Parts: sequence; structure tokens; C-alpha cells
Amino acid sequence: MTFKTVALAAALFAAAGVAKAQAQAPDPAQLQANAAALRDQALKGSAAYPFLRDLTTEIGERLAGSEKEHLAAQWAVARLKAMGFQNVHIESFPVPGWTRGEERAELISPSVQKLNVTSLGNAGATPPEGVEAPVALFHTYADMLAQPVGSLSGKIVVVTQPMVRAQDGSGYGSLAVMRFMGAAEAEKRGALAYLVRSLSTSDSRLPHTGATDFPPGMAPIPAGALSVPDAEQLDRLSVGGRPLRMRLVLTPTFKPGATADTVVADVVGRERPDEVVLIGGHLDSWDLGTGAIDDGAGAAITTAAAKLIADMPHAPRRTVRLALFGAEEINFAGPAFAAVRSAAEQSHYVVAAECDFGAEPVYAIALPGASAKTPYGAMLAEAIAPLPAYVDRAPARGGGEDIAPLGPHVPLASLQQDGTHYFDIHHSADDTLDKVDPQRMDKAVAAWVAFTYLAADSDVDFRVKAPL
Repeated sequence: MTFKTVALAAALFAAAGVAKAQAQAPDPAQLQANAAALRDQALKGSAAYPFLRDLTTEIGERLAGSEKEHLAAQWAVARLKAMGFQNVHIESFPVPGWTRGEERAELISPSVQKLNVTSLGNAGATPPEGVEAPVALFHTYADMLAQPVGSLSGKIVVVTQPMVRAQDGSGYGSLAVMRFMGAAEAEKRGALAYLVRSLSTSDSRLPHTGATDFPPGMAPIPAGALSVPDAEQLDRLSVGGRPLRMRLVLTPTFKPGATADTVVADVVGRERPDEVVLIGGHLDSWDLGTGAIDDGAGAAITTAAAKLIADMPHAPRRTVRLALFGAEEINFAGPAFAAVRSAAEQSHYVVAAECDFGAEPVYAIALPGASAKTPYGAMLAEAIAPLPAYVDRAPARGGGEDIAPLGPHVPLASLQQDGTHYFDIHHSADDTLDKVDPQRMDKAVAAWVAFTYLAADSDVDFRVKAPL
């Protein structure tokens, strides 16, 4: 298969013909020309938006371990095969089968008011009729942790700490623990149930869900997220120490024996097929919206980047492996993906990066170690400068939840997207296709294809330290 434009094909053949290019060491000038041509083709229009449109329209939400997630994996296999990828297959693994139930919350005193709430994934359930109890409200998570064991017995704990808006999402990273571990910590202190202000930068009354976790042997208590305006309403009502009382109904269920699916596909390398550049996003989503920005967009962006490389007149030297992970939202995909790959196999992975931050453009790329100072870093900086984007001089601190378990053996990179408004939508019913701008998503594809192609068709070694 070839590119649609004669100019792009000419740029890709310009060095000295396909046979000669395959036999020789990488030519930096040709690599640079190819990366620029791929970038420009992405900007003209890529496969990303059609992939995302069809995934969110034909399948919709894709809750981990659900039948909809399995349908999404089967859909992806058919789509990737039709796009010309090789070695397309599904890797299944066990997960908790958690399903959302009824969700209602109501303030009983000092006044009767409905509150918008949603269950947190992996949380327990109230009785069908719900529970009614006094509220122990804390304005910060640290205040709740300061309470002694047993001091919150019989109470519904509510934490209302607000999240800070930040381009790089660091506001979320600093508070995610209060959602992920808050219910277990509240249970240790005797809480009957736990509610957290949504990890959101929106003023919408739609609550934002997400996973919570309990240590082995601890029975999960009911736990949920309040919408931002409802959390702020409780803050105001609690001024002066006024007692609050609430009725809560959350009835999720667990189904034993559930499995999730990761879909894997390759663009097989022409010279070093055992050396792998791993990219991808996660295919599962929460069930409130249709998982457009989290993370249908990431799956679509990396698929489109790999497709552009697959359509080149000749394959890159190394294999580009695309992974569309299952069960990222409940933190199972990464350990499962790494577990079936020995340390020896992982040592053949040149670099790995995950796209899981929406559909906005990439503004910076952080590389492993001192790679920014190598010739690869210089080529990548030149390729992405027109987007505009830059290569971060600081090393990558991680590359995504699904590839983090590979970190001991695999260098990780991070392509940083603009997340200024990401958490307005993330994990909520507003996560739908209409929030995605196709042209801005193609800018993300342009950065991803430059990064991936240069890693796959050059001889860069991300483990080698660059000179200072």
C-alpha cells in the first residue's frame, strides 16, 4: 500500500531506492524527511477520527469485564485486520466483574435536597433500601486521615477537597489517592459509606466516577463521587458546624469469572522484527458516557499513527506494536500485559508509550533517560517543532498506567497532551464524541507518528546515556 499523495511517496523513496535503503545503516537526512512527510500526512487527515467515531457509535461504553468490552475487542480485531495490520490477536485475562446499580443520594437535614452521585468502581453496595446516617464532612483528605481508627463509626464520610486545573494533569495526580484509597481508609475508621467530591475541574452537576480499591480481606463499603456543585453545597451547609444527615442508595454488583481483553497488532519490522516499539491506548471505558476522550481517542490516535507507518512503501527496521488495552480503568491491564511477557522478551522492547489523555494536541515529548540529548532527540525535536511541540529536556517519569509495569525492563516515553480541559469531562456522562475536534486530534497523531517512526526506523538505543 502507498500514501495517497505522490509528493509524500517521493519523499520516502528519495534516499536511493528501497533496496539500497534497506541494506544501509539509517540515513539521518532520510529519517528526517520521512518523519516530516508522515507528520504532514497526519495533519492532512488521518484514520483517527473515523476509528473513534465508529467505536463510540457502534459499540458505545465499554466497561471493563462487560459484554460491551468484549464486543469492542472483537470490533477492534476486525478493524485492525481490515486496515492491514499483522499478527492481530486478543489477550484475555481475569478481572472483577463489577456492574453499576441504582444511585441516589439525598440530604435529610438541615434541609431536604437531592444530591447527584455515582458509584466508584469496585465499591460495595448499600442495602436495596439504602442507608441513612450522619455525615462526617472533611474539607481535605488529610483531615480525614488524621481521624483515629473507629472514630467515624456509623457515619457517611464525605471529603470535599477541590481539584486544581493544570495543563499537565498534575492536579488530578495529587488527589487521585483520595478516590482510589479513600473508601478503604474511611472503612478503617469505621465509616458506613464514603463519598468524595468528583475529581473534576468542571462546574457541571454530572458526577465523575473512577476506581477505588480495598486491601485483600477487606469487604468493600459503599463509595461514590458527588458532583462538584453538590460537594460545594455541603461545604456551605456545614459552615458553623451544623450537623448534616444523608440517605444513600448505591447498589452495584459483582459477577465472578469475568475477563477483559487487550487487542494486539503489529507492523512487522523489515530488518529487526524482534525489536519492538510499543504504542497504544486503552479500549475499555467507564459506562457513564461513551469513552470518547478516555480513552477511545488514545486508541484511535495510536492506531492512526501505526497505520501511517504501515502504509509506507517499506516497513521500518523495527516492529511497531499496537496494544489496545482492556481494563485500564480498574488497573488490571498493565500487570496482565507484562505478566505474559518474560523479562527476556521485554528486553527486546526498544521503548513504550501510551496515549491516555484525551484528543488534544501533544505539546511536549519526554524521552527515557538522557535520550533528549542524542541524535534521535534532535531529529524528533525538529520533526515536531512545526506542530508546535518540543522535546522535554527532563527525562520521562512514566508513560501510562498500562505500560508502567514494563518499566523495570523497558524504557518509557511520555507524549504530553494539553489537558487543561480534560478533567471537565473525564469519567463523566459528558465523555462523548461531540467533545472531540478531528483536526486537533490529527495534530496529536502527527506527534505520535514522528516519535514512533523515528524510534522504529533508526538505531536509537534509549538505554545508552548521552554525553553531557
